[in-house]
Amino acid sequence: MTVNLETTRNRKLLIALWTLRVPLAALFLMTAAMKFLGGTDIISEFNTIGLGQWFRLFTAAIEFLGAVLILWPAFSVYGALLLACVCIGAFVTQMFVLHGDVIHTIVIGLFAAAAIYLQRDQLTPHRV
Repeated sequence: MTVNLETTRNRKLLIALWTLRVPLAALFLMTAAMKFLGGTDIISEFNTIGLGQWFRLFTAAIEFLGAVLILWPAFSVYGALLLACVCIGAFVTQMFVLHGDVIHTIVIGLFAAAAIYLQRDQLTPHRV
């Protein structure tokens, strides 16, 4: 019995990708819902940021879009890119405005970066 190494590699890659995609999507769907619902703590946090509540809704929409895209295999790399950008923004905000926890943004950003790396071949330009 021969084992096709390329098939084994693709299967491992697919398992790794879904192991990253599902938790990232779940996390960002949850945070988007919390922002859309606008609990007192979140409203207060966005007041501290100083850009207004429109920014809370905008952030929630971007998180929701990224979470949906990361689960859609054809667009997953773009969802991961969007979520990585959210993590970068959250890191900067936590570090310089809210003076809060940056570890979570780094860890989640690394997971998004891993998803981007594993799908990097989808970022090459497509010629028509």
